[in-house]
Parts: sequence; C-alpha cells; structure tokens
Amino acid sequence: MRFLLTIILGFAGSLSCIHAQDEFKVKGYDSHVELNWDQDDEVDLYRIYAAAGANGEFQLRGETSDDYYLDFVTDIGRNIKLSYKLVPVINGSERKAIGPLSASVRDFTDEELLEMVQRYTFRYFWDFGEPNTGLSHERTKSKQGNIITIGGSGFGVMTLIVAAERGWITREQAVDRLLHATDFLQNTARFHGMWAHWYNAESGTVREFGKMDNGGDIVESAFMMQGLLTAKQYFNADNKKEEQLRERITQLWHDMEWDWYTNDGNKLIWHWSPDYGFAKDHGIRGYNECLIAYILGVCSPTHPIPEEAYHKSWAGWDNPNFANYTEYFGMILPLGNKRWYGGPLFFAHYSYLGLDPRGLSDKYANYWVQNRRHTLINRAYCIDNPYNYKGYGEDFWGLTAGDRVPEGYTAHAPGYIRDQGTVTPTAALSSMPYTPEESMKVLKNLYRNYGKELWGPYGFYDGINLNVSDNPEDQVRKTYIGIDQGPIIIMIENHRSGLLWENFMKNKDVLNGLKRLGFKRYGKEIEVD
Repeated sequence: MRFLLTIILGFAGSLSCIHAQDEFKVKGYDSHVELNWDQDDEVDLYRIYAAAGANGEFQLRGETSDDYYLDFVTDIGRNIKLSYKLVPVINGSERKAIGPLSASVRDFTDEELLEMVQRYTFRYFWDFGEPNTGLSHERTKSKQGNIITIGGSGFGVMTLIVAAERGWITREQAVDRLLHATDFLQNTARFHGMWAHWYNAESGTVREFGKMDNGGDIVESAFMMQGLLTAKQYFNADNKKEEQLRERITQLWHDMEWDWYTNDGNKLIWHWSPDYGFAKDHGIRGYNECLIAYILGVCSPTHPIPEEAYHKSWAGWDNPNFANYTEYFGMILPLGNKRWYGGPLFFAHYSYLGLDPRGLSDKYANYWVQNRRHTLINRAYCIDNPYNYKGYGEDFWGLTAGDRVPEGYTAHAPGYIRDQGTVTPTAALSSMPYTPEESMKVLKNLYRNYGKELWGPYGFYDGINLNVSDNPEDQVRKTYIGIDQGPIIIMIENHRSGLLWENFMKNKDVLNGLKRLGFKRYGKEIEVD
C-alpha cells in the first residue's frame, strides 16, 4: 500500500521532524511512528529495528513484506525520541540496513488528535479511491469483488471538501476528482434520475444489491446528492472547472424524479427496478437514517413529493419506530425505536452530514436534542453494560451498524440481540459534535490503548470486541467500510468548524423545502434570501 506523499508530508509539519534518506521516511505521532519506503521487488521482506534515546540498543519491532509499517511505541514509553533502521531480507539473509532515521512521539493536543484521525481516514477516499469512476469502494477486503458504493461515495464527496479546506489536497485536485466522479454519475445507468446502490467498478454497470434490487435506490441517491449539493455551494469560484462542476450537479439534481418513487401514493418507496418495478414495495417510514431522502424529495425544484408524504408516511404518531418519548437513563428520547433505545447511532449521522441539526426543529422534535440524547443514551447503556461485556465503559462505547467481530455485519444497537459486544469506532467519533468530551475519551482510549491492533493505514478499523478472545489480534475486525469511514471525517469537521453544515444549509432549494415542511431554526421561521 502506498500513501500519497503530499498527505504524509503535509500534516502538521511542526509536530515532529520528518527525515529523508533515499526512499526511507519516518514520522512520529502521539503514540505511533509511521515508516514508509519504496519497495524493492527483489526483497522478500523488511525488518524494522528501533532504539530509544541517543544510546539505546536497536531492537526488532516487526517485519513486513509491504512498503510501510506502523509502530505503536506505548510499550516503550511516551514523549520519547526513537531511531529506526530498515533492514531488507533476501533469501533469508539480512542486507545492509537503511538508516538510522529519528522520529519523536509526544502527547498530541485534542485538536492534533482530531486532525490525525481525519487525515488518516481520508486516505480511504483518496489513496483507496476507485480510479475508473472517481468514486469510493464499498469496503476493503470485499468478497463481492471491485464494487463502488453510491451512498459511501456521497460521503466521499464531502470528505473532498474537508480535504480542500484543510489543505490536505489542493482545491483543484478536489475539483478534478469531482469532475471525474460526476462524469461517471451522469453517464452511468440511472433509474428515473436515481442511482443504484452498487456499481461494478471496471464495467460501470449496475451490481445487484439484493433480490429485486437492481435499479434505483433513493436512499443511497439521497446520500450522494446531499454530498453533491454541499460541493456545489463550496466550490463557488468563478473559473471554468468549478462552473462546470456546479452545472453538472444542478443537472443531476434536477434529473432526480422523487415523485416517481411515490408510485402515485403518499410515501417514498426505497427501490424501483426495471425488471420488477415496485414489487419490492419497501416504503420508507421513520425514524431512521432516511430523513434526508424525504427532505430532498420535498426540496426538489423539478420533481417534488407532497409535504403530506413527510407528515403521513415518514412521521406519524401511530408508527412505533417513529415516536418514542420514552425515558432512558433519565433522558427522554423524542424519536426512534423504543426496544433498541432509539436504534443504532448512524441514525444520528447519515442524514445530518449536511443537514444542520443545530437549532433545527419541527412539530415532532428538536433534532439537536434528539441526536445528543440518542448518543448519550447509547453511551449510558454501554456504561450500564447489562450483558457484562469486557471493556464497556465511559471510554469504550458506541453501538452502530458495522462489521461484527469476528465475522458478519449487523446494525449494532442497545438491547437484546442487537448488542453483541462489538464497539464500532465510527459510532462515538461521528458523534463528536453532539458529545465532544465523551467522544474524545473514546478516541484517546481506542487509539492509545488499543491502537496497536485497531489502528491501520486508513485510521481506525471497523470493529473491536474484547470478548471473542484473549488475543488482541483476534479482537479487531481489520476491515474498512466507506459508509463508516466518511462520517468520521465529516462529523469531526462539523464539530471543529461546521464546514459541511454551513455549506449545505446555504442551498436555496433545501431551505425552501424545509420551510414548506414547517421546520424552524432556533425557534424562528426558515429564511430564504
């Protein structure tokens, strides 16, 4: 795996020295050192040796056949200086060492830790981005083949905005990637303006997601358009490339036939297939991750759905998965499934990557209160820990959809069956705007105490479960999923600067739709310039 040199060199150069000796580079962080080199095809593997201090003895830290190594050094100490040697091994024999090079590790501030997590996680969308389409892979280690995901790619669009704003890549690099992506999006198969859930990366053709699911998926399409509308507002420069990008996004937005997906009824239907039509008949009712689909449907300037669809199908006091108003751990939760304490935490993330919940309310709930309480209840449940899972506590919580440890995938949530002992890092990290102090404790614990196994080339791996084994290597599911990676970057950025929220909420179509639905901001009518 090769990381972009701009990403390696660009991050917080003042934090630790970066040395270069030929192709070998080392960089120190808070608790680990990253080593990179140009791989020689004649070399079977590389051994990494490190010494602490000026006169320390070099000790073997690990070996790899790859071109990078992450060395967690908390077993040696904190706030220390280390020297590294890289030793190639050919036919079982060690060759001349490269180095030594030095790196320092020191306690990072909270802001530095957030920057580190965002930048590492961004590598998933930049270094591991799908080259044929400009979009994002569904996951690493996919058994399904080389698949791109529309929803996860929508999240990836928003990470490019963060990267351009933070200077990890140039603004032009971000625009070029988005022009590549929108070229694919406008020329691939669409279904009444909507994209499928999955596409084959090499051919660009639709990849069936499930039975009767080989056509339009309005929820995945909503996640994509949430990202694109945010990008349209952000990339507002008066130049040819950014003008072209805005024009493409506008056309894609206008092409989306939200009204078609009501099937002449009063609810949005999740799927439509050119082979099966609406036979799957999966009507979308709240409360879950799909709020953004109803809002965009009402906001559409070309193919809107009636406001009644929101009030009678998405919302509704007779829907046991919508209205809650039950007390958990001393907190009343307005919305969400009662049995599972409101449901998995991604309900508080996916629709709110661009939709700003700060002060946002309608007649059903205040959405900042909803999301903060949902997060705190999830945390309180883990602290209560009714099934006595190892590790659960104030710095080890977060139940949401993700890979199970040791295998499988499920929507983890509080309660019977849903809670299986797996904590998914994206849950607490993507809740950073709602619970900054509580989420930061999880970040520090997972990174500093479990990072040797849980931290990899794209940041935190997808899941950790201390109950499956006493061997730390077996406690981590070493996979990455696009829909889990994206919210980490985006919601941390919304916590730090509000960047994505502020840009999405500048869109006049969005504001007009929210106004029609009766939403208010800080108790006042929505204003549209």
